[in-house]
Amino acid sequence: MTKLHFLLAQAAPGTPAAPSGVAALMQFLPLVLMFAAMYFLLIAPQRKKQKEHEKMLTQLKPGDEVVTAGGIYGTITSVKDDRFVVRIGENNAKVEVGKSFITTVLKKADAT
Repeated sequence: MTKLHFLLAQAAPGTPAAPSGVAALMQFLPLVLMFAAMYFLLIAPQRKKQKEHEKMLTQLKPGDEVVTAGGIYGTITSVKDDRFVVRIGENNAKVEVGKSFITTVLKKADAT
């Protein structure tokens, strides 16, 4: 009789069956798809944009007209290891700007 009670307890309709290997994978598939979509929609384009910005910074040289992140327009006069010296304003004031703060190149020195 104890075996009968044990079999009846296992076959009771209220107890969930253990998921098989395929069913367990199917439960995680939406989560994996969400991470893949997030990578292709958010992370990959951002990395591409960052690489393009770094390439633009390495190609800058004296004479290039640039815009900083603060909205300052100027002309690069010299390049240092981690910053540029930018000439701004009518009085030709020179300011040192961190390389990462250059956002846009208006005119290359060769194009003038």
